[in-house]
Order: sequence, then structure tokens, then C-alpha cells
Amino acid sequence: MPASRRDAATIQNQSKPNQFKQPLQSMSTASQSYTASDIVALEGLEPVRKRPAMYIGGVSSAGLHHLVWEILDNSVDEAMNGHASEIVVTLHKDGRTVTVSDNGRGIPVDKHAKTGKSALEIVLTVLHAGGKFEGKNYKTSGGLHGVGASVVNALSKSLIAVVRRDGAQYKMEFSQGKPTTKLQKAATAARGSGTSITFTPDASIFPKTEFDAEAIRQRLEITSYLHRGVKVLFVDETTGKKDLFFHEQGIVDYLGKVLKERNARAIHETPFTIRKEGDDRIEIVLQWTESTDEHVRSYCNGIPNANGGTHENGFRAGLGKAVRNFFETHNLIPRGVKIGHEDIREGLVAILSTFIPDPQFQGQTKDRLNNPEVQTSVDNAIRPALEQWLNSNRSVAESIVARIIASARARAASRAASESVSRKTATSRAMLPGKLSDCLSSGRGKSELFIVEGDSAGGSAKQGRDRNFQAILPLRGKVLNTESVALSKVLENKELQDLVTALGCGIGKSMELSKLRYERIILLADADSDGHHITTLLLTFLYRHMLPLINDGRVFISVPPLFRIDIGKERYWAADENDRATILETHGKRGKAEITRFKGLGEMMPKDLWETTLNPATRRLLKVDIDDQLETDRIMNDLMGRDASARFRFIMERAEDAQEIDV
Repeated sequence: MPASRRDAATIQNQSKPNQFKQPLQSMSTASQSYTASDIVALEGLEPVRKRPAMYIGGVSSAGLHHLVWEILDNSVDEAMNGHASEIVVTLHKDGRTVTVSDNGRGIPVDKHAKTGKSALEIVLTVLHAGGKFEGKNYKTSGGLHGVGASVVNALSKSLIAVVRRDGAQYKMEFSQGKPTTKLQKAATAARGSGTSITFTPDASIFPKTEFDAEAIRQRLEITSYLHRGVKVLFVDETTGKKDLFFHEQGIVDYLGKVLKERNARAIHETPFTIRKEGDDRIEIVLQWTESTDEHVRSYCNGIPNANGGTHENGFRAGLGKAVRNFFETHNLIPRGVKIGHEDIREGLVAILSTFIPDPQFQGQTKDRLNNPEVQTSVDNAIRPALEQWLNSNRSVAESIVARIIASARARAASRAASESVSRKTATSRAMLPGKLSDCLSSGRGKSELFIVEGDSAGGSAKQGRDRNFQAILPLRGKVLNTESVALSKVLENKELQDLVTALGCGIGKSMELSKLRYERIILLADADSDGHHITTLLLTFLYRHMLPLINDGRVFISVPPLFRIDIGKERYWAADENDRATILETHGKRGKAEITRFKGLGEMMPKDLWETTLNPATRRLLKVDIDDQLETDRIMNDLMGRDASARFRFIMERAEDAQEIDV
């Protein structure tokens, strides 16, 4: 679960009450100094370099890899429309340069009538230029805004485009979005056709320019599932490995992979599938499993939509109607049981892939599909087909019905249990956990709840805190691992029950964020391996059962010191081994260093704990954030799930990187 480091001091409110109370004359003078000369008109690809986040979502690892996805999507568009059968992606030895090649038609190189420049140069240097606007060359495509290739060019230190078409090969080079060579035609003839783009991201834009080979490999494998019959080859020159992906069964094979990854046991052997051809192509495959959550992966024109959209809404609506109709037609709802949509979808694992002529994505990163007509199309496709499938496969239908009824009964029981730990307001503080040392503030305001490991650390934190706005809740030992655990079982755990009561906003489906009693929830554990494990267990609980807290930016991880370093009269605090080495290298010459390693937060004096860990002006906090919901879900399942083999593989693959183990 990715987290971004922030100094908490930057989060504090910096507003000044009287900042707008200026004399009228000074305001007039200021307006006179603001003239046309202050207006900057960015030309060409300058807007992309000035504000890259508008085009790729940011300059983090996700934004860096988005460059690969943009070029890959163009090759996929050729394959999607029947013009290419092979795609090759190469990660070069430097780990910073990528080549994407296909055997499609090749980007046109003839001169553009209006500009006199080659079409290749226009595609790579002009925003909103491409062949996907009129719908003549591409029936469906993922890159429809005409900005992908030019954005990659703008954010690359170097980009080389090689095109094969009409029996010839052409080459043109760029740097930071500007041509460095003219379009060059090779002297010898070329066989076949296609496009090859090689680029190296600009280090002045991206803090880190090394690509993650595994992330690219996974994306290419998914691409091969979504476009059955297309060969996708990944060449990783950093390791010398080659992976060829080719899946004739498409998303049916993909579903099998997802079930295996999630260690989800299906309750019926044969999955339900739909393949609707035509201008609006729809492919759906699903199975119900014994898992306690719902897992849907949705795509439009081969683009993953992590935040769903109208196609996913239509899928859920049609699924619910089909199952309800089956229940009602055969009078299968037991007396006293209420079947909800969440009961129907519990344990469901599904892949949804749509192909439409004019997709409307939310932003250039395309995380969500917005086409309203797609919702009706998907709804109409799945509803009659699924209902007919249930009627034609009665033994399968019976197992699904039993699964849904069991879910409804369990949900009713957990709902009753969660009501017993619902929000305790300021007027009923006596009902809060006895171990909670609450803050004096009655409103949420800037209040903070520190979830602390152990009574010893809790005691130091209680003495060192600012009781006006900081509350302390000590937890005893390692809490329950809630991955793959039903909510009713979770609520039987005393430590987690106390935490839910202290937060006051409920849990699971009945959670109401508006009733949260604190502005921030801060996980404060020891800086050793045990502390990291406890933090991970708490994050697993919050992710699986109180996800809105994370999505709303309420959850933080405190970074307490592991070492105290005294050099002469100066004292320094190191969060880890690297911090310690940096401090010794920088200040070690001033005198002999005395190093103290803390076994736990309870060893720290309250004053020191305040200064290093609790004080908003000097502490360090990590804000818990989710960049990729699907990847986060996979990692959680691998590292915290019941399948130990996934953790074993994770450890063995990274064993060589381990320099020191904290035991």
C-alpha cells in the first residue's frame, strides 16, 4: 500500500484572518501592475512539461509507467482493429529506456496538407493530433484524445521513432518534445510494416526514472488476456529474460489467473461467460467463490479502469436484476431473510471488458469510464443471459443461491454486532474503551488518535502528548490478521472492537465517515520489525473493513526514531540504519558518537517522545494513500492471505536484496 512522506507541519492551517484587509488604494495599485505582459501563453508541448500531472496523473512511479502504457495503447489499438498481430516491449539494459514495437500499419510519414510537416512529426509534437477522431481508421481505440504519444515525447529526454511502411523505413529523433533530426529515409528497402518507439524519460521531470520490470510484465500479460489472439512479447534486457504472452481463451484464462492469485475457491466449476460482438463489443466472465469480498476488474478498449465507471454500474445492475428474478421466479427467498445487492455480489470474481467507438474517460489517466449509454448496453447484455444460464444450470444455480442466502444471514448478524459498537458521542464518553485516554477537545477539529503498541509505549505517549487535541489508544500485542476474515469474526476481537468504538464511525457497510470522532488516525508502533508487523496488521484491518478512512486521507503512519545519537553536546534522532549512517557521516567528526538503540517506544522519556514523534512541528508522518486499487488488493492478498506460497515466492525473489534482518 503506497504511502507518501509528509512533514506534518505542512498539513497545518496556514491561513491568516486579516490577509485580505488591504487599503483600497493599494489594491488599485496592484491591479494596475497586473497587465497583458503578465499573461504567459505556453506553446507546443510546453504545457505538458510545466504541468505533467494534468496529463499523466503525476511524476511518481505510476506517472512514469503511464508513459509506457500510452505508447503501448497505440500498438494495442492497431491490434484491436485487426492491423497488428504482434507487440514487442523491450526494457533496455539501463532500466530507463523502453522500446514498444508492433507490426501494424505504421504511422503515416507523408506531408500534412496544412502544416507541410510529416504526419509522424505532427503526431509526436502536437497535442490533440491523431487518426482516431473521425472514426474512419479505428472503430475502437484506447487512445482517443490524440495526446498520448506527444505527451510521452514532451516528457522524454530522448525519443526515437522508426516506421516501416510502403517498402521503406523512416526514422526521426526528438528531445523534450522537439525534433533533433529531420525525417530520414533508409537507403535500403524494408519488409513488412509497423511502428517502433524508443524513449528515455526526462530526469528533470521524474524524480526516479528506473522502470519496474514486473509492473510492465503484468500489464503486458493482462493485455494479452484482453486481446485474445494477439502475441505480446516482453524482453527484459536487465535480466536477460523473455516472456511471450498469448491466450486464445482471452478473459476466461484471465479469470483463472485471478482466482489463483487470490487463492479464491470457486463454488461452481464452469464460469458464466458472455461474448457479444458488434460495434459495442462486450465480454464478461464471472464465478462465485467462497471469499468474503467482491472483486471486479473492468476494462474499456483494453484500458484498465481502476475506478470502474458506467460499464461496471451496468454490470452490477444487470447482475442484481438477473439473480433477483431467478429468486422470485422460483420462490427461493426464505422467510425473514432480506437479500441485498451486497449479498448477491459477495464472493463474486468477474472480468468485464467492453469495446466501444467513442469512449469518454475521466481524465487522461482513464481510470473511470463515463459513457452513459454503456451502462444500458452492459445491463441489457448480462441480465437475460445470466438469468437463462441460471435456469439452464440448476445444480450450479442452487449452489449460488445457497451462497447468497448464507451471506444475507451473516450480514444481518454482523450488522447487529456492528450496531453494538456504533459511535459514542462526546455526551456518552463513559461508553468509550477504558484504556482510551481521550483528548479534551469535544469536536473533531484538529484532533488526533494515536493507536499505540503496548501499555508501556501507551504510558509514555499519554505523558508526552498534548492532551488538548491528542488521544491515545494502546493496543495489546499483535491484533487479528483480518485478511479473508468475515466481519462478524473481526468484531469478536476485543482490541479491534475497542478501536472501532473509539473511532465512532461504525464499520463495514454501515460505516458513516461523518461520525468519525478524530480528524486523523495515526498508527504509532516501534521502529523494529515487530512494530512494522503490527502496523501492517492494522493497515490490513483498515483497508478491508474501514477503507473510506484511507480514501479520505485520514490515516497516517508515524515514523519514530530507532536510534538516539549523542555527539558532544548535540543529540540526533535516526529513524533507521540509513538515517544513522547519514548522521554519523555528516556529524561524526565533531566527537565520539554514543548510540542508543531503542527496543521500544516505552523506553523513551515522554519529553523525547513528544519532540520526535508527537509534536506536529517536528515529527515525521507517512500519509497512507492508494495509487492502484487492483495492485494494492493483490499485494494484500499475497502478503496477508491464507496462501503461504505467495509469501514464500515474495521472500525468495527478494532474498538477494536483504542486507540485514532485524530479529
